[in-house]
Amino acid sequence: MFVPSKKEITMANQETFIKTIKDGYTFKGEAVKIGAAMLDGQLVPEAEIFLPLKTMNRHGLIAGATGTGKTKTLQLISEFLSDASVPVLVMDIKGDLSGIAAIGSENDKIKDRYQKLGMEYKPALFPAELMNLTGQKGVHLRATVSEFGPVLLSKILGLNDTQGSVVSLIFKYCDDNKLPLLDLKDFIKVLQFIGDEGKAEIEKVYGKISTASTGTILRKVIELQQQGADIFFGEKSFEVDDLMRIADDGRGIISVLRVTDLQDKPKLFSTFMLQMLAELYATCPEEGDMDKPKLVMFIDEAHLIFNEASEALLQQIETIIKLIRSKGIGIFFCTQNPMDVPASVLAQLGLKVQHALRAFTAADRKVIKQTSENYPETEFYKTEDLITQLGIGEALVTMLNEKGIPTPLAHAMLCAPRSRMDVLTDAEIDALTGKSRLVAKYNQVVDSESAYEILTAKLQEAAEKTEQEQPDTGKKKEKEEPSTLEKIGNNTIIKSMARTAGNTIVRSLLGALGLGGRSRSKKTNSWF
Repeated sequence: MFVPSKKEITMANQETFIKTIKDGYTFKGEAVKIGAAMLDGQLVPEAEIFLPLKTMNRHGLIAGATGTGKTKTLQLISEFLSDASVPVLVMDIKGDLSGIAAIGSENDKIKDRYQKLGMEYKPALFPAELMNLTGQKGVHLRATVSEFGPVLLSKILGLNDTQGSVVSLIFKYCDDNKLPLLDLKDFIKVLQFIGDEGKAEIEKVYGKISTASTGTILRKVIELQQQGADIFFGEKSFEVDDLMRIADDGRGIISVLRVTDLQDKPKLFSTFMLQMLAELYATCPEEGDMDKPKLVMFIDEAHLIFNEASEALLQQIETIIKLIRSKGIGIFFCTQNPMDVPASVLAQLGLKVQHALRAFTAADRKVIKQTSENYPETEFYKTEDLITQLGIGEALVTMLNEKGIPTPLAHAMLCAPRSRMDVLTDAEIDALTGKSRLVAKYNQVVDSESAYEILTAKLQEAAEKTEQEQPDTGKKKEKEEPSTLEKIGNNTIIKSMARTAGNTIVRSLLGALGLGGRSRSKKTNSWF
């Protein structure tokens, strides 16, 4: 009986592995090579990993512990998309993606990796546009309150149905009376008006309004203001078409939204993201299946959206994620722990790139076990163990083919980005923003006449009219000169002396009667 040797078994297993990977990662249509698969810890150059552009609108996840290379994976995929004339929007939370606009430099590690992968390293810079939400250098993105609408604004504020109906009433009143809602100052002014001077007028036409509801809404708006929302709401409102631009050389422009100052402002960040997704969905036409997407968005540190999101907000995100891919738009979440992404959203993500996770605690091991169960079964790896053994720039990869079928799970060594893997200097940022047409278009301060100005003028006019209509009762009686006794009595010093003397007399009388008052503790400065 013939018994194959260990070497023959290994070779047969490797041949089967190569065939499995080649069959799984060969696609119809345009695809780009991002690396090669590994087996038993060794690179197999023949087992090439390709990324199909046709299914990049099926969304994706890039996950892994700090320092495992997930941000560089985001960067290299953005570069390949740009080369394929696909515009990209990346959320730069940590501030290390601006270097995509500068040419990279080769070192020994990069050279060695590209040689192993059978690829040629060509340093490159990519057409980029720097953007922000809080007035930093670059294109300042804004949106008006009117563009949010009552439903979306209510979800952002976390209002109940009753409070949401009041917000809808405000929008209806403003539409009927031609009061533009541009910024939060406008919204607050109308909210105060319907609860005070205009309450009778509003209730006559639109029904009763609860004072408790208007108070709650005002507190929620102020909470949003505390996270810097005043800077985001206003004019000039950003047009989403400016995210889908192609450079003169035919490459897609990479818009780098620098939000390094929003890590402690998760509500503002989620407000922007939800508005952006809703605007893209409302603006872009249905496209069906396309050869490549119209736009791909990468959301770094995605837990900032989900950790602070209300149940209503999560439902809105899930709905948009399900529907927006038909518009030719792909959304990729980048986070440390895949469990940061709700299961309902995670189920919609076709491409998964899983970098290493750390198993320091029992809770970590539980997460790793759950994560491994989210990937296709494979005879070549023990996924649960391999997740903790991946090297830097290595990842478990699976994606969808053009038929929507998941590809085989592959332990892949990924190529390195060709642009700079570091930040731009201040001088480079100034040079980049100085020649930007969008900076000139959006960074001008615009303060159009809106609800605040119109209502303020209306109230002032009403006050002046009321004053004019008051009857003239003749010359006012001159105030009589106070007497000497009144002057003494009104003197604050005399009053204080009298109070002190009075308190002393009262305490003395109470003490004599055995009813002494409470004494103040010098130590705690409180009463006992």
